[in-house]
Amino acid sequence: MMGVRDPMPGVIYCPKERLEAYVEQGHLPTTGIVDALIASFAEHAERPCLATANRVWTYAEVDELTERFAGALIGLGLKPLERVLFQAQNSPELVFALIGCLKAGLIPTCTLPAHREVEIGYLGRHVDARLHIVQGDDPKFDFPAFAARMAADEIPTVRHLVSLHETSQDGVLQMADLIASQDLGDARAAVAAIQRDPFQVAIFQLSGGTTGVPKVIPRMQNDYLVNATLTAEILGYRADDVMFMQMPIIHNAAMICFLMPTLLTGACFTIAKDMRVESWAELAAAHPPTIMGLIRALLPRLEGLLEVVPSAIDRLRLFWSPDSARVLRAKYRKPAYHMFGMSEGMNMYCREGDPDEALDWTVGRPMSPADEVRLVRPGTLEDIGEGEIGELIARGPYTLSGYYNAPERNRDAFTSDGFYKPGDLMETRLIDGERYYAFAGRTKDVVDRGTEKINCEEVEGAVMTHPAVTSCAVIGMPDPVLGERVCAYVTLRNAGVAPSVEDMQVHLRTIGLAKFKWPERIEQIDVLPTTKVGKLDKAVLREDIVKRMNAQPQPATEVP
Repeated sequence: MMGVRDPMPGVIYCPKERLEAYVEQGHLPTTGIVDALIASFAEHAERPCLATANRVWTYAEVDELTERFAGALIGLGLKPLERVLFQAQNSPELVFALIGCLKAGLIPTCTLPAHREVEIGYLGRHVDARLHIVQGDDPKFDFPAFAARMAADEIPTVRHLVSLHETSQDGVLQMADLIASQDLGDARAAVAAIQRDPFQVAIFQLSGGTTGVPKVIPRMQNDYLVNATLTAEILGYRADDVMFMQMPIIHNAAMICFLMPTLLTGACFTIAKDMRVESWAELAAAHPPTIMGLIRALLPRLEGLLEVVPSAIDRLRLFWSPDSARVLRAKYRKPAYHMFGMSEGMNMYCREGDPDEALDWTVGRPMSPADEVRLVRPGTLEDIGEGEIGELIARGPYTLSGYYNAPERNRDAFTSDGFYKPGDLMETRLIDGERYYAFAGRTKDVVDRGTEKINCEEVEGAVMTHPAVTSCAVIGMPDPVLGERVCAYVTLRNAGVAPSVEDMQVHLRTIGLAKFKWPERIEQIDVLPTTKVGKLDKAVLREDIVKRMNAQPQPATEVP
């Protein structure tokens, strides 16, 4: 049978005609990411799989740990396709838990450690989460207590809480205890009994939250596999590679461009203890990388790493970067490749052998021959002319067909024939007979802060709960490291005094807004500017903040 066997309510699957074409033309496999991972664990059993500065786990060891964890989850009564909230920083235990959930047939829902009551409450209810997996050893925040409170007060469907690390919180299970409780043979039998469907949901990723809190992105077993496989093929991952990528593993970019391709290839994925330069140096000295993934915001850490370990990139074969490949290539004389991607699917890559013009000025070409890309006049479906900037719309074998249980959003986000509208602006360049794409901005109201896309509307609503504020407009202010930081323009009640950045951050912490969304600069304004038709005119504010920053360049209060 072609297509999903038992459709999940709220999930929009690829239309049958396109699905059949993708499969028949070899663009979409009839196996899924879990089966491929299990096969890779067997094939590469004795090779190093995961490594920290102090320990290495082989593929066989990771396979055993994840089998036992999966068996424990099945033993708790969790059923295939039930949803699991993940909220944890990078660690080997996060990888064990993620793969264990996939083996158990559960659907990881990839929330962020920075999410708090607003986001976790909404997402947990939206996906009917049954399990919440948390960090457990964060010195700055008590995640087990938070998870217990959310289960008791906000997410009635959650039946189990699991900490990746030791905890004394009542009612929270510890992953190590669950793994130790399982006989390996029994666990393998339980995992083998799970019925897998390559056309079914594997994982719930999150959108950047361009219309309120993040939307849920269903990624299918086989589309996730082809996305990871094509990445490995295009970038030339090898079994003897050592991957250094310290961005959040739970992010789609890290998972689909680094973790999954590494594990499918039989290479070694390395994990630093934390984001300090010292931890990076310790890891790179123990396991010199051959591939490194970085964004612009992490370049100072790379420089710090090389001051401590000058030989850290001697074995490096390539850099991957969505926004700094040209800088890395020029500075370190190593191959470096741009890319463009989205959690919803569509990926573009520069490749080995591409002309310098393409490497320097574009984000590359789509990964799959079946990817369909159009550039249209913003707000229309009219194709633009050569050399013009247009709005990207796309569809393909690994690009979603609809957000989970979000009919209103789907009406806005997709064309009638299934093209997804991410809100990105692009232009094309024909170079040596190949069509390349260059990123030219966004149409949507978001702030691109490092790896995060922050919904302006959500932050505006939160800021306006402050008793001194009557109205608010949030924009991105330019930043040389993160790309943009959050700036809030506010009008005040009774001509009062604007809250300081610090006061506002205290208020936003109190109402439970994720820390990375907090404004880092606040500007008081008498009236928010509007267009001739009465709509908020943020273009005026973007020009204004540049002028203010030039005239008064003191740093904004930073949100770490």
